[in-house]
Amino acid sequence: MVSRESIGILSTGVYLPKRVMTGREIAAAAGLPVDVVERKMGIVQKPIPGDDDHTCEMGARAARKAIAGAGIDPETIDVVVYVGEEYKEYPVWTAGIHLQRLVGAWRAWAFDVSQRCGTLILGMKLAKDMMLADPSIRTVLLAGGYRNVDLVDYRNERTRFLFNLAAGAGAVILRRGLSRNAVMESHLITDGSFSEDVVIRAGGTRMPLTAEGIARGDHLLDVPDPRGMKRRLEERSIRNFLEAIRRALDKSGYTERDIDYLGILHMKRSAHERILGELGLSGDQTIYLDHYGHIGQFDPVLSLELGLRENKIREGDLVVLVSAGIGYAWGATVIRWGEEEKQRGD
Repeated sequence: MVSRESIGILSTGVYLPKRVMTGREIAAAAGLPVDVVERKMGIVQKPIPGDDDHTCEMGARAARKAIAGAGIDPETIDVVVYVGEEYKEYPVWTAGIHLQRLVGAWRAWAFDVSQRCGTLILGMKLAKDMMLADPSIRTVLLAGGYRNVDLVDYRNERTRFLFNLAAGAGAVILRRGLSRNAVMESHLITDGSFSEDVVIRAGGTRMPLTAEGIARGDHLLDVPDPRGMKRRLEERSIRNFLEAIRRALDKSGYTERDIDYLGILHMKRSAHERILGELGLSGDQTIYLDHYGHIGQFDPVLSLELGLRENKIREGDLVVLVSAGIGYAWGATVIRWGEEEKQRGD
């Protein structure tokens, strides 16, 4: 029999490299007007990795912040889930086990999960489901890093929508039986018709990585058919964002009218504003990440921390975290923020 015991967010952590790349620098590298980068793309600046900002290592830094914020011994963590990127210190490598070692979670077991920039949302759902199904799992750490900015060629106009890719890391600690920050329901959507629209051509079994290929940029992100992808994706993406949000809310017993804060990934400004408009939300109910760019799957946890810092999230607020990943995947998770006894309407 599965227990319906509450699963709550015990703490979060975010790590951002000190180095930044400005919108003006992106414009110069891409041969674009500064106004297009800063206003249309919505990139004033974004963090980029320093020499020691490796993917899993950044995830460990974010995880240590979350562990310190929770005030727990890392040996009380039961499971470590790496929710960072596949582009990391080594290929064909289980980063979660390394992350477990870096943070001192010696009693835990660890694994990696992957859904590109939708991975954190997926990881939270998987962690909650595991905790409800297995009473021996009480505390789960989800953490990882992201530096896919390394894979962007600003001279490649086919990949302009990827110019916001940045670097950083995030972490979330979930606790079974916690009476605050309740993780409610999630909804995920995937569409395999886009599975080969954004690829790195070389380095897999289809095309070995060679010196000639590196000279051509085959090791960097590319979009083989940008016009076709844009035509097919533009309307479908907005529709799937909204469906993921609405379905997660419905499963949790709410509607979009109940949303107090939307923790959404970075995207071009017009798409961001359209989603807000469709949901009846104002700019005061979210944060547009134009000073951070897109830190992959960790945009929602960054938005959550910024929302708390700027007092946009208060006790009893209904928070929706939403993200999407190339492939293509969309996902949303609903959170009731604050102590259970202080929830509005109780």
